[in-house]
Amino acid sequence: MAQTQDFTAMMKDMMGAFPVDTKGMEDAFKTTASMSEKLTAVALEAAEKSTELSSQWTKETLTKLSDMSKAKAEPADYAKAMTDFASAQAEVAAENMAAFAEIAKKVQMDTVELMMAAGKDIQEDASAAVKKATDDLTAAAKKAGA
Repeated sequence: MAQTQDFTAMMKDMMGAFPVDTKGMEDAFKTTASMSEKLTAVALEAAEKSTELSSQWTKETLTKLSDMSKAKAEPADYAKAMTDFASAQAEVAAENMAAFAEIAKKVQMDTVELMMAAGKDIQEDASAAVKKATDDLTAAAKKAGA
């Protein structure tokens, strides 16, 4: 009777002939985790600055609303208070929108810097991994041919 081949042993031998470098995977994970940490720091800093700006804007608006809502001696004073409030709000809105734009610009610049640095690191890691894999395969081929 014919016996079936032991494919488990054959696969084990075949996989043993092709070494796997887990260090490359570990390095890639560390690089990714580090970049994620830096991007998170950029996002959190932007969120903190935006929140502070919004809070300050709200406080200023409430203060001006309080001044506007006070009782006036003459009816014309109400119109003047409303005009002053609207004028001040337009000015503050322009300033705050410019500040939000600066925050967004900084986030964009920091993100581009991080991406470029990460791209350089990944390229160097990939180049080293390919060289090592080529060297390992060459060594395995020589060993198999001997």
